[in-house]
Amino acid sequence: MNENPVFQPRDLLLRMFRAAIDAAAPSLRVPPHLPPPPRGRTVVVGAGKASAAMAAALESHWPADRPLSGLVVTRYGHQVPCQRIEIVQASHPVPDAAGLQAAQRILQTVQGLTADDLVIALISGGGSALLSVPAPGIDFATKQAINRALLRSGAAIGEMNCVRKHLSGIKGGRLAVAALPAPTLTLTISDVPGDDPAVIASGPTVGDATTSADAAGILSKYGIDVPAAVTTWLADPASETVKPDDVRLAASRVVMLATPAQSLAAAADLARAAGINPVMLGDDIEGEARLVAADQAAMARTAAGPCVLLSGGETTVTVRGNGRGGRNAEFLLALGVALNGAPGIHAVAGDTDGIDGTEDNAGALLGPDFLASCAAAGIDPAAELANNNGYGVFSALGDLVVTGPTLTNVNDFRAVLIVP
Repeated sequence: MNENPVFQPRDLLLRMFRAAIDAAAPSLRVPPHLPPPPRGRTVVVGAGKASAAMAAALESHWPADRPLSGLVVTRYGHQVPCQRIEIVQASHPVPDAAGLQAAQRILQTVQGLTADDLVIALISGGGSALLSVPAPGIDFATKQAINRALLRSGAAIGEMNCVRKHLSGIKGGRLAVAALPAPTLTLTISDVPGDDPAVIASGPTVGDATTSADAAGILSKYGIDVPAAVTTWLADPASETVKPDDVRLAASRVVMLATPAQSLAAAADLARAAGINPVMLGDDIEGEARLVAADQAAMARTAAGPCVLLSGGETTVTVRGNGRGGRNAEFLLALGVALNGAPGIHAVAGDTDGIDGTEDNAGALLGPDFLASCAAAGIDPAAELANNNGYGVFSALGDLVVTGPTLTNVNDFRAVLIVP
């Protein structure tokens, strides 16, 4: 290891973030896992922020003389042109009519297949909001309202997806069952702590161990009021998802293409090459963004540099203010407040899909001059944190990280760099 590394902290942080994104590129991850064509048709369906890029990678490596068709839904702005697979765009994180129509069409697309056919499901983070078919007796507006309430509640991604699955006509294994007797191969990119395929995009092709009672408990836990139709549905045995041991899933197989751990490892390799010791804090960190920031600030203050604290996962934000900002901006704002001007500490935090929450940035950068910069700009960072206005602060300071849609999604990336 180089004992006297020479680098620019901000540049190194941005290069580590880019290395994490590039490690999960669908063009790199999809081709090695494609199956041989079946005797019959190959139908491609999918949902998520990476699904269009996954479809393009599949299509470009599929034999030109073998049947290939299908429909994939991705978030607005994340489309990639395809020739044989239709790409539809819809809203995320709150579903819209385009997503509803696309999900209904995907269910229709897998109807009428035979055991000689193959369904390839391309699933990535964001797919849960994009595949929105309400369960019987529940209207679409109710699903939208519950989704908004969950997003503001501070619920963990697993909790949100438990509710979504039990209020859905396509999630929780239902898509794979709809495709029978055709087998289903799911190619997935993980954006969830623990890489559980049943949680990624609410597992449309994967058995689900959670229950309707769990979903009702989560709604109660976060004080989310729901119409009587939701309560009635969750008490109905028909609301249960397809369970992991269901014989109908015997022909369904899942392949994990990319994970947060792989992306952190790519960033760690780059850090070592720069003479920086990477310290892995985990790829599955959850909890309130500001509390995670306080923990990492304490670690950074006592760390022996040069080193970088690397972590992934999905924090949450309980929205109490009316400012702008995703969970990564909130993490960095809270980190800056907690560090209180400690010297030699720099950080980046961003969502690997290129969109932090609902804003136009992937994340932001933080330096040891953060508090001085805030003072010069007339910004009270503690007050802005109380208002959940991380985006506003880093926008004013010129420290937003803007990548545009990256066409992949392995969740959040955080790097806290300590240089003596």
